[in-house]
Amino acid sequence: MKVLVTGASGMVGRNLVAYLKQNGVETIPTDLTGWEVSGNLLDKEFVFGTLASLDFDAIIHMAAITEIKKTVEDPKLCFDVNCMGSLNMLELANRKKVSRILCTSSANVYGAPKSNPVTEDTPFDPRVPYDYSKVVLENMAMSFFKTKGLPVSLTRSWLLFGEYDQPSRATIRFIRACLKDEPLTLFNGGRDTTSPTHAVNFAKLALTILREEKAVGRAYNFGGERPVTIRELAETVKSLTGSKSQLTLAPPRTQLEAEPQISYPSLDRVKSELRYEHELSLEEGLQRTIAWVKKQV
Repeated sequence: MKVLVTGASGMVGRNLVAYLKQNGVETIPTDLTGWEVSGNLLDKEFVFGTLASLDFDAIIHMAAITEIKKTVEDPKLCFDVNCMGSLNMLELANRKKVSRILCTSSANVYGAPKSNPVTEDTPFDPRVPYDYSKVVLENMAMSFFKTKGLPVSLTRSWLLFGEYDQPSRATIRFIRACLKDEPLTLFNGGRDTTSPTHAVNFAKLALTILREEKAVGRAYNFGGERPVTIRELAETVKSLTGSKSQLTLAPPRTQLEAEPQISYPSLDRVKSELRYEHELSLEEGLQRTIAWVKKQV
């Protein structure tokens, strides 16, 4: 199997490419820059010329603008990249008659869920342009599945972390602070709850989806094995690093944050349909990431 991977320069993309190679899967990584095959997915000459000329069996499409602040400030750019770029990839997949295209959506399509755990049947409640762009992506993907027979699969992930993560992301911030014994500031008391897991676990899921016929036309919620508050995440990082950092419980930054955001997925579908099991526990994933951060400082 040879897999075209878009968005390969991101944290998840780099972990995914490495995991696929370790499992004997040949990859063609691509992004705006940094790879032998690089270009803009809005450039039809690049997509339907350069990429179309390559030999691959499947696509994992992750390329997107994911920074929420940026999508709010420039919604047109968000919809151009996340929607029109995705439309080009779906059309490419259809023309190439791939065995599978996995499109990465997001837990953000559910907004702030009214009940947990969130199942794949939970109603969508998007809030910002990024969220809406992923709803559009899902609808476009399913339209290709239903009208063209394109073998599409979708994932909706919660908090993924790992090596190559951005310094501004919570997990890396906590690790860096703990390694320097600096205070850990937890806004709103760190009461927000999510479902963090290492990107390698997502990579394992992606490979499973590419190989499993049951995954065609299906969407899968994905996250860690258990819900974790942001305070628990910080405390776990502190424990694993042996840090002397002190946790500082701060008030919410805005009134909107006063009510804790609690969102975590049901993993029933990935477990029952795909027989999926996590490769790394939360603690094992954090230990890997901590070791990587230590090499960077």
